Amino acid sequence: MDEVQQGIGVIDSGVGGLTVAYELMRQLPNEKIIYLGDTLRCPYGSRSKEEVQAFTKEMVDFLLEKELKMVVIACNTATAYALEMLRKQLSIPVLGVIKPGSRAAIKASRNNHIGIIGTEGTVASEAYPKALHSIKEQVNAQSLACPLFVPMVEKGITDGEQADQLIEETLIPFKNTFSMDTLILGCTHYPLLETTIQKVLGEEISIISSSEETAREASMLLEFFDGLRTEPRESEHEFYATGDVDVFRKIAEKIFNEEIVHLEKVTMEKATI
Repeated sequence: MDEVQQGIGVIDSGVGGLTVAYELMRQLPNEKIIYLGDTLRCPYGSRSKEEVQAFTKEMVDFLLEKELKMVVIACNTATAYALEMLRKQLSIPVLGVIKPGSRAAIKASRNNHIGIIGTEGTVASEAYPKALHSIKEQVNAQSLACPLFVPMVEKGITDGEQADQLIEETLIPFKNTFSMDTLILGCTHYPLLETTIQKVLGEEISIISSSEETAREASMLLEFFDGLRTEPRESEHEFYATGDVDVFRKIAEKIFNEEIVHLEKVTMEKATI
């Protein structure tokens, strides 16, 4: 197959990466997206670096059989632990979500005080503070692990009283002890909670999701390598999940506001909970 006609592979530990897939579909309407969410083994945030690297490699190997021209790691934990490994192993461009999110946050911040919320793995890796400081040394970055947010999103609880209460209990102490004007949603699940997070923190805090910036970077990379499709795609986007496809479909259709045509449940070689 001609490389330009090949798909963009998107991987995530679950449904959160669909926020990145949505932006890719919006900004690159001619491109075919092939998405794999490892919903059976989600969340990745509390797993070891070795486990995350092994799971990420399995997902990429599965998608490479579909003929890809680019891989987007739409998971912050997997980006932190596996991006450099995959870049060494693959001959096609591999994008993560951390650098694009960091660039967007620096652009938005007025006082250089940037908060980061993420999984335990992403926070422990210090990937965001490192990325922020590599772009702008003067940034004061503080991180907070929010281990309860991903399971909540995976169950489809993104707003309402339960979501309000949990987000308030988690984020208000963070806001009160750190004078941030910008907050990075350092997990691709968190944009599904963005409305509630904004409501709890107040309008004065700029909320940064890496999804838009990552899609913009994918577009620029494809353009640079002459890999952009100029003709409308002829086949449907493909979605795969290792766990419950009914919950996946419900969340995906809520994000995309349209029916998901091609969705399959698949088994990874070593898939265990």
